[in-house]
Amino acid sequence: VINMQGTRLDHFGLLVCGLVILAHPSWSCETTTSTTVTKDWWENAQFYQIYPRSFMDSDGDGIGDLNGITSKLEYLKDLGVTAAWLSPIFTSPMVDFGYDISDFFDIQPEYGTLDDFRALIKRANELDLKIILDFVPNHSSDENSWFVKSVNREKGYEDYYVWHDGRVNATTGGREPPSNWLQAFRGSAWEWNEKRQQYYLHQFAVQQADLNYRNPLVVEQMKRVLRYWLDLGVAGFRCDAVPVLFEIEPDADGQYADEELSGLTDDVDDRKYLKSDLIENRPETIDMAYQWRVVMDDYQRIHGGETRVLLIETYAPPAYTMQFYGNRSTAGAHLPFNFNLITVLASDGVSAGSIKTAVDNWLDNLPAGRTANWVM
Repeated sequence: VINMQGTRLDHFGLLVCGLVILAHPSWSCETTTSTTVTKDWWENAQFYQIYPRSFMDSDGDGIGDLNGITSKLEYLKDLGVTAAWLSPIFTSPMVDFGYDISDFFDIQPEYGTLDDFRALIKRANELDLKIILDFVPNHSSDENSWFVKSVNREKGYEDYYVWHDGRVNATTGGREPPSNWLQAFRGSAWEWNEKRQQYYLHQFAVQQADLNYRNPLVVEQMKRVLRYWLDLGVAGFRCDAVPVLFEIEPDADGQYADEELSGLTDDVDDRKYLKSDLIENRPETIDMAYQWRVVMDDYQRIHGGETRVLLIETYAPPAYTMQFYGNRSTAGAHLPFNFNLITVLASDGVSAGSIKTAVDNWLDNLPAGRTANWVM
């Protein structure tokens, strides 16, 4: 069970408030023996999500902090919690409640220091509790030093983000965004940068510039982020906004294709006005998740200890989502989140039949031996 605390409006429009993930082993119709299969810790775990800013204030400034969380670990233990999952604690201008990260390697000052985090991990270990962190791989804050260096075209950072010259309007001669893509928070997904004289992609707020995962330097940098926090003792990560990690590549002329109309709304600034086939759920994203799993497994192999768990946030049809589990030759995420049931439950036409269909669609596609989960 994962208790998901918070009041933040999720990137894709779902209010994250009191959600629960129920996990159980995959079903099998095959005849089995009475041999008991030992479950890994995460398969029977009770996960509890904490939004640090509102959880517990230790110093009276009105803002929750790491020391406040540490002071309540015994309470979580008494509740039967196995692992506490922390929403972003990294340095941030807080445009998007911490999901706009200006330093992936440090703590937001309002929440405390790295020493406070080490103390949190130490106390959690004493209580046999695990700490899971939010990993926000798709973008950084525009105040991140990487973005500043990319704007200035500093060596090694020129292509850290998705930059483009844009299109020239044949009638006016004016410059326009490279494509019609829309961001999650309304309006164009492209923003002009005056200093660099190019547009950059942002699938969320203007201040959240998309990292370029077609650049091997970016891929390795984000793996470095994972290893850094693993070194500090975290037991794994929940990966945020994974569906938008990759977008389609430009064509032979260097131009991006436009998305087609969805027919779902007449609001031209609403992301749902267009389909998202070119900017969501790309096949390259699956491979990136597999690479992160290698980081987790390699870390355990080298340093020992229990499994470092990889949880993936994904909003997609079951056939695509199931690929995150891995395949016969490659391990993927331990758990890709299943939002299909809650989507049905929140719809106007919910019925016993639609609920059964949502459950069957997940279980019928679930790879053998994997663990099912339900976001509630």
